[in-house]
Amino acid sequence: MTESDFNREKMEYDLVIVGAGPSGLSAAINFKKNCQRNGKNYSVCIVEKGSEVGAHILSGAILEPTALDELLNDWQGDDSCPVKVKVKQESIKFLSESKAFTLPKMFIPPVMHNHGNYIISLGSFCKWLSIEAEKLGVEIYPGFAASDILLNDKKLSGIVTGDLGVDEHGKPGPNFQPGIEIHGKYTLFAEGCRGHLGKRLMKEFGLRDKSEHQTYGIGLKELWEVHPEKANEGEVLHTIGWPLDRQTYGGSFLYHLSNNLVSVGFVIGLDYKNPYLSPYDEFQKFKTHPKMKSLFENGRRVSYGARALNEGGWQSLPELTFPGGALIGCDAGTLNTPKIKGTHTAMKSGMIAAEEVFLELEKGNANTHLSNFKSKFLQSWAGVELKKARNVRPSFKYGLSIGMMYTGIDQILFRGKAPWTLSHAEPDHLSLKNKKDCKPIEYPKPDGKLTFDKLTNVSFSSTYHEENQPCHLKLTDDNIPISNNLELYDSPEQRYCPAGVYEVLTENEKPRLQINSQNCIHCKTCDIKDPKQNITWVSPEGGGGPNYTNM
Repeated sequence: MTESDFNREKMEYDLVIVGAGPSGLSAAINFKKNCQRNGKNYSVCIVEKGSEVGAHILSGAILEPTALDELLNDWQGDDSCPVKVKVKQESIKFLSESKAFTLPKMFIPPVMHNHGNYIISLGSFCKWLSIEAEKLGVEIYPGFAASDILLNDKKLSGIVTGDLGVDEHGKPGPNFQPGIEIHGKYTLFAEGCRGHLGKRLMKEFGLRDKSEHQTYGIGLKELWEVHPEKANEGEVLHTIGWPLDRQTYGGSFLYHLSNNLVSVGFVIGLDYKNPYLSPYDEFQKFKTHPKMKSLFENGRRVSYGARALNEGGWQSLPELTFPGGALIGCDAGTLNTPKIKGTHTAMKSGMIAAEEVFLELEKGNANTHLSNFKSKFLQSWAGVELKKARNVRPSFKYGLSIGMMYTGIDQILFRGKAPWTLSHAEPDHLSLKNKKDCKPIEYPKPDGKLTFDKLTNVSFSSTYHEENQPCHLKLTDDNIPISNNLELYDSPEQRYCPAGVYEVLTENEKPRLQINSQNCIHCKTCDIKDPKQNITWVSPEGGGGPNYTNM
């Protein structure tokens, strides 16, 4: 049976949104509020690949409420809103192997201050936004993964959801259900960082022809319940330095929520050079620092997750629109790296896109170009914010010391208005050095109390995939993992993957790459960091993957 034989159900909407994250939900809410104000009843639906809204949402997270104030200005009076814990205390520390030095506040750029911000669970926040969206008439379909795009005359006309019940050989199984064609007059893509359809659209419409390449980091996070005496609701701590070397960009975060919960995580730029570096093990090692270890004693890890994030900022923004739709949020790359937050900018991009869709529908248009979207986004406070932050991340290509010094000059002296724009270094997948030029890194063995092996931690992400389905991690060339990656870099995919998906096994005295796709937590790191761009992440069956609880 071929795809053309499937009798696909067809649904039609005025607006289709792919992804129920902050940008997608904000777009839907703002679109419906525009409808209310103007006496219209345009239809909108959101398809979400997670088993429920919030299942695939992972972030630190600190929320700057600017966009939320604009979207739902009565949110503070809503007892059901999970935005409760205001930042009360914050610091940045530089770590050596055994000591911690607090940076004086006068040397911390204003962009990194968190006065008036809130510590949140982004998953819980998105669940709440989804309820607000449904009150307005938005239809949300969790468990449906957008797997393909519909193009008609070089115009986007909608998406196709993934087939269910396909066996590992790609053939329809006994419980096969073909995906649904969801046609939209306009479609907004809010898949998050490195969205697989967003990636295709960039290539299809040449959206990166006039921008710099995107740069990325990997963020790893655990949620802990700590001893009540060690909890300090509202405290924010960021660290730089140990255990990373001075050429590797990254640092940690610890955010104290209510109910003795602490979010602890580590972010490492994916432009790191040593193929022996393991972001996961750097994170575990960080927790053993004397200043960190005591916080977790007599506590318990609640959950674990990891996700890639955009770091390129203003100069890496692609063209955002094409006939029939647009990229919003982290699908476009709207995160503010020095602020270490992007929820508010993602929300704003979705809100502006929704307004542009509404204006086009009011003109009687469909599948046209939202030609004013990017300029309106860049002129908004979110675009201005990204432009002011543009030089921070690329300055760290010169190392930690120069990056910190330059950031101080750029953000404190020039306040982000320097009359130049730095370029990023080479794309992340080209940054690895040959293994013969690097020293292997020996990481401590996990103790099972404070530090954990990958597979044990993956079990705390509640990850599940139907086993008898096609592997969603596609290799362009089956030979490259051994002939190139093993030979030159000692198979870095075994280390940059935070879930133990990739391992090199020996059979008949020959090495081969084993892909344990059932472990995949959808972080997209392999799609980004593979040296030959040989790994492509495509969406597995809807509902599969992690189920992040309160993350």
